[in-house]
Order: sequence, then C-alpha cells, then structure tokens
Amino acid sequence: MLNPDEAHTDSMMKPPALLLHVLVLVGLTLVSVFASATQPLASERERVLVHMVRQDCGSCHGLTLSGGLGSALTPAALAGKPVDGLVATIMDGRPGTPMPPFRGILSEAEAYWIIDQLMQGFPADRGLASQGAQR
Repeated sequence: MLNPDEAHTDSMMKPPALLLHVLVLVGLTLVSVFASATQPLASERERVLVHMVRQDCGSCHGLTLSGGLGSALTPAALAGKPVDGLVATIMDGRPGTPMPPFRGILSEAEAYWIIDQLMQGFPADRGLASQGAQR
C-alpha cells in the first residue's frame, strides 16, 4: 500500500497533460515561425527589395551602403551584430532617430532576407522589371 506522502511525490513527478500540450504547441509555433523566416522569396520580390534598399535605405545609409546620415550596412560593419536585433530595427525603426519602421511595408521574412544579404555583401540594383520594359 502506498504511503500518502509517496503518492503525492509520484504525482508531482509526472507533468500534467495540459502542460505537455502547451509545450508541444509552443514548439510547433516556434518551428513555423523559423520556417517562415527562412522561406525563399520570389525573384521579382527580391528585385524590388534590392531596389528599395539601394534607393530608399541608401538615401540615409549611403548609395554604396557605406554610411552617411545612417550607419554603414556593409558586412564588416554588421559583423558580430545580432541578426534578431537588426531585424527588429528594420521592422520597428529606432525611436528618437531618423530610422523609420518598415512594419507594414516588409514582412519579417523579408527583413531577415535583407539582413542576410547585407551580411554577405548586398547585391547590385538591377532596377525594377517595369522600368526595363519601358526602355
């Protein structure tokens, strides 16, 4: 026969079913977030993002992204900086500075793609597809 103290200890060793379900749900949510952040972008969207970074971001960070009003966005300048912090800066801006938020303009997956490209050496602007058709 079990001692009441032993029964209490035994029940504390087993996690409640609800806790296990919550942990599984949280795990699946994290997997889906990371999976969506690494999905490849359509090539036309990549072209638009390159143009946007080179032109719009380049107006403050320099057309070669080597710095200006804003800091340099070169691989050397970004080395060692946390990717999540850089994505947060793109998405939410920097209050009290000229850096605007791009939430609503960019998805987080696109912000991760931009940071990944910046850390590798950002591609040249090939212009927008509609501009090439007008020439």
